[in-house]
Amino acid sequence: MYVTIPNECSAEISTPPLASTSPKSAEARLKSGAYLYFEGDEVEWLYQVTSGVLRLTRLLADGRRQVIAFGYPGDIVGFPAADLHHTDCEALTDVRLQPFRRTHLENGDGDPKLHSALLQAALREISGMQDHFMMLGRKSATEKLASFLCVLAERVGEDLGAYRQINLPMSRSDIADFLGLTTETISRTFTQLRKSQIIAIDNIHTIIIQRPTALLSLAEGDNA
Repeated sequence: MYVTIPNECSAEISTPPLASTSPKSAEARLKSGAYLYFEGDEVEWLYQVTSGVLRLTRLLADGRRQVIAFGYPGDIVGFPAADLHHTDCEALTDVRLQPFRRTHLENGDGDPKLHSALLQAALREISGMQDHFMMLGRKSATEKLASFLCVLAERVGEDLGAYRQINLPMSRSDIADFLGLTTETISRTFTQLRKSQIIAIDNIHTIIIQRPTALLSLAEGDNA
């Protein structure tokens, strides 16, 4: 999942469950904290998340960590870069995945519909990453966090009366490394949003959006 906020509070559309005329591989399962693959591993499989949340990370040359994306149900992870995985991939919760052989992406492996669906998913990933990097360079800390919460609210939020509730399986440091900020800045910005009564913090992993219009305005850079 990449954070992109164009002109409205909407998330990138995830890929629906991929249909295949070929026999499906057995579903894969990961426990929270387990790794699906590591950066530099050879790519043999692509995976569509069916439940749970993954975290994709890279280590920079100076040792700092960059969170590249979070994989939510419907997302496909594992696209190759020069035949290798270009991130580590760790389960933030218990995760279920549907594996697809890499050959389905490269030559269809006898299933042209699946081949086309995987290509479209790869193109969406490239577009989403470009938008995310642009957001990292152009938005303020408040705009970044508001954008992140808007996307989650739209994609995986649950109605709670007049409000919207979202669960955050990732830590504050994960969010900071995803948005190009420090953990202290993320914590301070959460506090500012809470004091403005735009959100309420039920616990460290549960956020209640009380004023979604105000949150969207912040995401779009309207701080008036």
